[in-house]
Amino acid sequence: MSSLIAAARSFLLLEILKGMGLTLKYLFKPKATLNYPYEKGFISPRFRGEHALRRYPNGEERCIACKLCEAICPAQAITIEAEPRPDGSRRTTRYDIDMTKCIYCGFCQEACPVDAIVEGPNFEFAAETRDELYYDKEKLLSNGDRWETEIARNLAADARYR
Repeated sequence: MSSLIAAARSFLLLEILKGMGLTLKYLFKPKATLNYPYEKGFISPRFRGEHALRRYPNGEERCIACKLCEAICPAQAITIEAEPRPDGSRRTTRYDIDMTKCIYCGFCQEACPVDAIVEGPNFEFAAETRDELYYDKEKLLSNGDRWETEIARNLAADARYR
């Protein structure tokens, strides 16, 4: 009996008919393809892109040099040096991230008690040399200044899940 069914399927070409039916089903539906440089797709608030250091609204940098992000980084891509200020607080003098080592796991963002280091919404960053992928404190702060509104909105949208 099963050989009769197999012979009927191969003789009637049922697989090809099923494939053609599926093609006709999707032929008249709207296309899912985006014209990328001109059309942007949806990015989740939890997306982990280019790193940024944030500032408080008064302009002071948030990083308190606790070095938790450096300790938790599995790729050991973060290097921090700090010194005390005259008022007794500690601030970073050097904050470097080697983006060629970074695996975008988000542990640094999760470990930070003051939300100083975040992975922002920017996925369109490229470099021609490896040296451009070594981010120092100034580059990270400029990223934070550039993307602060979107970063704050994404953190607020994700706050109830943290």
